[in-house]
Amino acid sequence: MRSKLFVPASRPELFAKALAGAADAVSFDLEDAVEEGAKPAARTELVKLFQGGRAAMHGKLVVVRVNAVETSHFAADLEAIACEAVDVLNLPMVESAATVRDAVSALERIEQRRSLSARIGILANIESARGLRLAAEIATAHPRVMGLQIGFGDLFSPLGIPMGEPFASQAVRFAVRLAAGEAGIAAYDGAYVDIRNPDGFVREAKTAQQMGFAGKSCIHPTQIALANDVFRPSQEEIAHALRVVEAARDALARGVGAFTVDGKLVDGPFITRAEHLVALARRLGLLPD
Repeated sequence: MRSKLFVPASRPELFAKALAGAADAVSFDLEDAVEEGAKPAARTELVKLFQGGRAAMHGKLVVVRVNAVETSHFAADLEAIACEAVDVLNLPMVESAATVRDAVSALERIEQRRSLSARIGILANIESARGLRLAAEIATAHPRVMGLQIGFGDLFSPLGIPMGEPFASQAVRFAVRLAAGEAGIAAYDGAYVDIRNPDGFVREAKTAQQMGFAGKSCIHPTQIALANDVFRPSQEEIAHALRVVEAARDALARGVGAFTVDGKLVDGPFITRAEHLVALARRLGLLPD
């Protein structure tokens, strides 16, 4: 998910365009983007969309941000969206491992009842002081957790921290990236709200990319190409990774655990990183299968 485009579930006129666009993932939002009284109708719109199954999703990774587990809307949200067309359940305001496990239990009951063939993953939002403190516990709460996502607005606003404050933003990114790393899952950067400032979006995305984030949320279609470009590995990076993988194959066959490539020492963690980068390049069509 280099790019994940938010789409309000109450705006069905946007669904087809979003699914036909260039975003790696489309995130249909039942939470903040939908007014309280409009939530039932928004669920109905998603039910109609998902009746088309995977074929109607145009190969996109489909995410649904539901309302928080503790809200009165959560159970109805799950009933509406748990189906073969959905890949990931995005949980907002996660503040404990127990919340993740409760969500998974509820999801499993519906999946079993409906005999769904694929398990829906969990993307947990880190967007409160408590959630940030317990991010590693949240990340390791259940094997279904496939990523952590930062919610800067909800995290910073109650603390009186301006959006985009560089020191605070970097501190949060570092903490979330380490928590995700402990679990061996991806970390995703939060949204950039000034859609008229593409340079600012790119600066934030590059900062996140340098810290090992896998992608960034997009709140407007104009941000998609920017995210895709920033989180796409360069030809130089791909070429180096291929050399590392090839050298590792030869070295390990000879019983050598550490070696040099392009004048740099390479051992286990660097080999793993190179293998992941090559796999990403193949998924993006930058290398033959």
